[in-house]
Amino acid sequence: MTWATGKHALITGAGTGIGAGAARALAAAGARVSLLGRRPEPLQAVAAQTGGRAIPCDVTDPEAQARAFAEARDAFGPLDIVILNAGIGDSRPFLRTGRETWNAIIATNLTALFDGAQLALPDLQAAGKRLIIVASVAGLRGGAMAAPYVASKHGAVGLTRSLALEFARTGLTVNAICPSFVDTPMVDDSAERIAGATGKSVEEARALLARTNGNGRLITVGEVTHAIMQLCHSDASGTNGACVTIDGGTSA
Repeated sequence: MTWATGKHALITGAGTGIGAGAARALAAAGARVSLLGRRPEPLQAVAAQTGGRAIPCDVTDPEAQARAFAEARDAFGPLDIVILNAGIGDSRPFLRTGRETWNAIIATNLTALFDGAQLALPDLQAAGKRLIIVASVAGLRGGAMAAPYVASKHGAVGLTRSLALEFARTGLTVNAICPSFVDTPMVDDSAERIAGATGKSVEEARALLARTNGNGRLITVGEVTHAIMQLCHSDASGTNGACVTIDGGTSA
C-alpha cells in the first residue's frame, strides 16, 4: 500500500503537461484520479494510463465546472487532493493587447481558480487534505510583454496565500507551485508566437525561453510533478501558504 491509497485526487488541465504528469504520479501512489480538461481525447489517454475518470470540462464555465466536480464525487467519493492547474498564456505588447485577451486569460487563470476552490473546499477542511494551485514565477515578479498572464498569476498567488491563512486551523494545506518555463505544449505555443514575431525558428525560440531559466534549460514536467507530490504527501502538513519556485535558480 502506498501513501495515497484510497485518496481521491481531482486535477484540472489534466490532459497534457503538468496536469497529466501529476495525474500519473498520484495514480502510481495509489490515488483515484478525476481528470478535468477541455479536450476529451488527451483526457481519455491519461485515464487509460491511470485508471482515472476523464471528465471533459471548460473551467471558464462555472456551471460546467460544478457538474464536473459532482461527477467526480459520484465516481470516487469526497475529494482529498485538488490540483487547480488549468491555464493559458499569451505574449504581446501591452498596448496591442485587446480586452478579449485579458478577459480570456483572467477567466481561465484566475476566475476558474475561485470557482474551483469554492467547489472543492467543502470536502477539504480536514487534516491531510490538500489544495494546490499551479501558478508561475510570473506570479512573484513582473514581466514585460505578458501583462494579463502576469496579473493572473499574481492573483493565483494571492488567492493561495489567503486561503492558506483562512483555512489553516481546519488541517487543510493550500500551496502554490511556481514554475518558470516548462517543456509543455504551452511553451511550444509560446515558441511559435516568438518565431512568428521575430523570424526565428521554433527551436531557436525554445532555446531563447530555456536561457531565461537559471540552469539554462527548460524545466521538465517530472521536476514540477515531484514538487507537487511532496506537497500532497501526508508528511507535508507543516507546509502551508508556500509558493514553491521551480526555475533552475533564477529566483536565487
